[in-house]
Amino acid sequence: MKESTLSVALVFPEVLSTYGDRGNATALAHRARGRGLDCRVIKVGLHDPVPRTADVYLLGGGEDAAMLLAREHLRGQRSLAEAVAAGAACFAVCAGFQLLGHEFVGPDAITRSGLGILDVRSRRLPGPRAVGEVLAESTGLDVGFLTGFENHQGDALLGPAARPLARLLVGTGNGHDHDEGVVQGTVVGTYMHGPALVRNDRLADHLLATVVGALEPFDDEPVRRLRLERRNAALRPLRRRWPLRRAGLASRERRQP
Repeated sequence: MKESTLSVALVFPEVLSTYGDRGNATALAHRARGRGLDCRVIKVGLHDPVPRTADVYLLGGGEDAAMLLAREHLRGQRSLAEAVAAGAACFAVCAGFQLLGHEFVGPDAITRSGLGILDVRSRRLPGPRAVGEVLAESTGLDVGFLTGFENHQGDALLGPAARPLARLLVGTGNGHDHDEGVVQGTVVGTYMHGPALVRNDRLADHLLATVVGALEPFDDEPVRRLRLERRNAALRPLRRRWPLRRAGLASRERRQP
């Protein structure tokens, strides 16, 4: 950290906060303060310059028009890329995830350049939108199972510098190879709303630990209940179709908190 106070920059929440993604900032602040760490959330408005000195940057989801508007205000700035290069953590959801890549395709079939922070190229999923609960096992990070919900038409093709965040059990995710999300250096991208950092406390702690180092234990019992409830909700359709053991999930259910 650059100062004694942890700073979390919430980037353009007026256009990039679909399905309550601004709650990711609340989750980080809550888990930081639970360890006695000072945490300040900086709301970066659409017409404000993105600061270079934040410790964690958050970008949420947005509709197509909102994503294009955010792109116009981000692409002339180097602050976010420079902060990440200097070691800041970044967590991007859905539209924010696509904006950080090399390029993405809008609903008008036009390919537009992104910020190039992630080695990812996004196109459009064939067929209907990906909508519904997501359940995945983390692979790019050791953060246990992940839950969220998705509502998107984009996919994500990962280049060699990037690795998947998780392997899907339920949902569409990146649309390729049963992968969900991306990890590249100190940046994590995902299609999961929820807000994702409220549902996935170990993922939130990973972002905090990236900038403050090892964290003291912090047991948040309501979050544990939420995680189990959302995992069980995602598994119900699988249980109805075949026994849980045949799906390969029984042992994982017993192991993970």
